[in-house]
Amino acid sequence: MTLRPSRAAFAFIFITVALDMLALGIMIPVLPKLVIQFEGGDVAHAARIVGLFSFVWAAMQFLASPVVGALSDHFGRRPVVLLSNFGLGIDYLLMALAPTVVWLFVGRVVSGITSSSYPTASAYIADVTPADQRAAKFGLLGAAFGLGFIIGPAVGGVLGDIDLRLPFWVAGGLSLANAAYGYFILPESLPPERRSRFHWRTAHPVGSLEFLRAHPELLALAATFFLYYFAHEVYPTLFVLFGDYRYGWTARELGLTLALFGVGSMLVSAFLIGPVVKRIGERRALLAGLTLGGASAMWVAFASTGALFLISIPFSSLAGLTSPSLMSIASRHAGESEQGRLQGALSSLQGIAMMIAPLVLAEIFSVAIQRGGRPYSGVPFAFVSLVLCMALLLAARATRPAQVPPYHS
Repeated sequence: MTLRPSRAAFAFIFITVALDMLALGIMIPVLPKLVIQFEGGDVAHAARIVGLFSFVWAAMQFLASPVVGALSDHFGRRPVVLLSNFGLGIDYLLMALAPTVVWLFVGRVVSGITSSSYPTASAYIADVTPADQRAAKFGLLGAAFGLGFIIGPAVGGVLGDIDLRLPFWVAGGLSLANAAYGYFILPESLPPERRSRFHWRTAHPVGSLEFLRAHPELLALAATFFLYYFAHEVYPTLFVLFGDYRYGWTARELGLTLALFGVGSMLVSAFLIGPVVKRIGERRALLAGLTLGGASAMWVAFASTGALFLISIPFSSLAGLTSPSLMSIASRHAGESEQGRLQGALSSLQGIAMMIAPLVLAEIFSVAIQRGGRPYSGVPFAFVSLVLCMALLLAARATRPAQVPPYHS
């Protein structure tokens, strides 16, 4: 029998996802500045630390998400979601009090684990929603994801101008308040008779990559997917350091600019992807997204002023045509019973890209500014543009009409 939790329970799941992204977004404009402060103003060394932080956070997400999902299958969704909120709140308070970079590092490890509640939130919705209504509910979760990321950087920038540690206190307070609220109104969605045993051998992300070995026709598309998300990491990893170092932007200016990125991305996802794909097709939409992303990154590499940088935002947002078009094409190579494994394999590749890219891009930025100063600070964006050019060539070859199966009736 399918449970029917109250509207308040649905609202809590929505708020949980939004708060996860809000809390993450709040930190983006201030965390690198706090690291620079700890490192005595050494931007090059701070860049390496920020890259390490991004790697650790992504690695924890990569490792923890399947484990957290499996735990929710065994113990139920409610305790996992509530513990995630509580742990995230405590973690942000820890970082608000951090006296050293080492404390911040520990905080990023804990944050990566405790903020991996999105799969559990999705599972909660699947538990209690009829199959024909799930797409709409998952759409609400996606809206929560985007809403949190739009508001978070703007709020973090404004609060960071008052005090660099204030955003951490606010993020921690929001997460703890949400955990307390959920304790009283969130029902369990998975009854005991529908739970499964927990097995470590199935609770890991690497196994999903084995799917790609069985489908060599997907390898070029998978490589394109990996390169795209590798390049995508240049903004979460370096944007704050780059904007601070090259343009002298304050935390407020950085947060508001990140919010513009979020608005652009949300508008493209909500209103443009469907009509564009319908008009020009998946292949052209994919190639257009990669082309615009590469051109935008190269523009940023040579943008000598903040005003010139802002011109890149609409084109960078239009690069969002890439992922949904690519995933739709890839889905036509897999059977109906293999779609879940395909998405799992692509998610694993995205996780690997999120781990590797911050280390590589932060090192490139650090070396570039040490050797050439401010004029060379755009080198990582030029490198990302070349990565997207490689992805474009792979995608163009892999999506030729003869290579892509027709739509299934």
